[in-house]
Amino acid sequence: MKAADYIALFLERNDVRQVYELIGGMTTHLLDSLHRRARIRIVSMRHEQAAAFAAEGGARMTGTPGVALATSGPGAVNLLTAVGSCYFDSVPTVFITGQVNRHELRGDRPVRQAGFQETDIVSMAKPVTKAAWPALKGDELPDLLSDAFQLAISGRPGPVLIDIPMDIQRACIQVPVDPPSVRRVTTQPDLSDSSRMFEDLFSAKRPLILAGGGIRSACAVEPFRKLAGQLQIPVIHSLMGVDLLPCGHALRVGMIGTYGNRWANHALRRADFLLVLGSRLDIRQTGADIGSFEEGKKIWHIDIEPCAINNSLKSSRGILAELGAFLRSTPIQSVSCPDQRFKTWQEEIAALRLKWPDTAEQPDLPGIDPNSLMHNLSRSFPQASAFVVDVGQHQMWAAQSLELTAEQRFLTSGGMGSMGFALPAGIGAAISCPGRPVVVIAGDGGFQCNIQELQTVAYTGLPLKIIIINNKSLGMVRQFQEDYFESRLQSTVIGYSAPDFSRVAEAYGIPARCVKRTEEIDAALGWLYATTNGPGLLDVWIDLKAKAYPKTAFGKPIHEMEPHRDNCAI
Repeated sequence: MKAADYIALFLERNDVRQVYELIGGMTTHLLDSLHRRARIRIVSMRHEQAAAFAAEGGARMTGTPGVALATSGPGAVNLLTAVGSCYFDSVPTVFITGQVNRHELRGDRPVRQAGFQETDIVSMAKPVTKAAWPALKGDELPDLLSDAFQLAISGRPGPVLIDIPMDIQRACIQVPVDPPSVRRVTTQPDLSDSSRMFEDLFSAKRPLILAGGGIRSACAVEPFRKLAGQLQIPVIHSLMGVDLLPCGHALRVGMIGTYGNRWANHALRRADFLLVLGSRLDIRQTGADIGSFEEGKKIWHIDIEPCAINNSLKSSRGILAELGAFLRSTPIQSVSCPDQRFKTWQEEIAALRLKWPDTAEQPDLPGIDPNSLMHNLSRSFPQASAFVVDVGQHQMWAAQSLELTAEQRFLTSGGMGSMGFALPAGIGAAISCPGRPVVVIAGDGGFQCNIQELQTVAYTGLPLKIIIINNKSLGMVRQFQEDYFESRLQSTVIGYSAPDFSRVAEAYGIPARCVKRTEEIDAALGWLYATTNGPGLLDVWIDLKAKAYPKTAFGKPIHEMEPHRDNCAI
């Protein structure tokens, strides 16, 4: 069989329904073969980075590896930001790059380049993939594909890249009679230490679970929810764990970290036991003062990678296990907590939430309050399948204040933190889960990074509801400059500008409105919701001086947050 035809057949066999790409000379054979497979949709993007982010967005929604293609040279290199995003945030993806013919490769010759657009993408991709392989023999291609998909979904998920020269793509190769269907493989955890963990838990008075994005990566949301319910332990979450418990759930506390909900960080300070599930505990979660984070509490950390345990802390107790297998193997009935022994602790946390509401952090801010906007936005879209959020101040306001239902997803770029993520990832999310709108939330700066994908939205007619939080600056860094550089605002305000986004959207054929006053919000969100079967864009103006508050002060414990509240003592 022609190699390119086998690749298309293998992808179809492994439930890949969309492939994202920007065509180039070295992917023409691949795309022609995919074009002839009726069950695979080719989504042509306007930039390779956007194609890779779209594959990431789809993979996050479905758990099936997302696939993106790029041609050699600039096309392959343009993938790398999103490849890194998949690596840091544990998203199963397979990236296939076209390469020049094997006889055009420079090999060991002391030249910079032999074939046109020849680039060693494998070497570039290795630091941000689980594996990056060149396909240098046609008959090894079936095994490479199978290994790539297996590796992408196994253990801690992540991206794999295969670089395929053009002469191999068009070659006739030996293939299996029946292409393999790859499935996730897990190993049974060692639960020998779990009894000690539960002893520590039930001797605690103020326990917490810290839920992170690794729970989603392990396909373990339901067993996590079941365990939390049985234990009746309040749950704090990281930025990547916003959607693990629905808004209003009795055990859901809020987000912790540098920009966490004030009440959640104070609950973390008060806790005497912490069970960490699916979080790597980076400095944005622990704060710079590690001693303060660890003080007065026993910490148990469940992780699939031994290097993650006590990477940032000094005294946590670890259980090395694949999280899904651990949660499914835990004898829930034997560790349930029917006597509601933590009810007083739950009431204390509820009092903290009432004391410091998220909508009261900037009481003197003129115009539209961003946290209130997030509450209104989520209430206006109960049918949305996902809220896909870019990177910046709006990311923190969304994570602090969106009210998600049990089935809604929150997608954002965590480890890479790449501006320009939301629009293409939203495209991938919408295509992978058709029939429901997807809400994209972006800042005016980040939206410009992949603004060209409005054409993809217009062409496909996807029901993307785009909200631009427009403060006419690069707000997150501007806030940093105001705090530490005496408000010298070079490149965040000075030298920065943005277009009229409503007119830009209309040029692409997308209905759009601009909103500048609080009293216009409800009507504008109603209008956006009414465009159910297609895209729409709202350009929402907020004050230039709006800040992502509360924020942990630099070098301080996680609970010492700006702006200072005199009544913060517990």
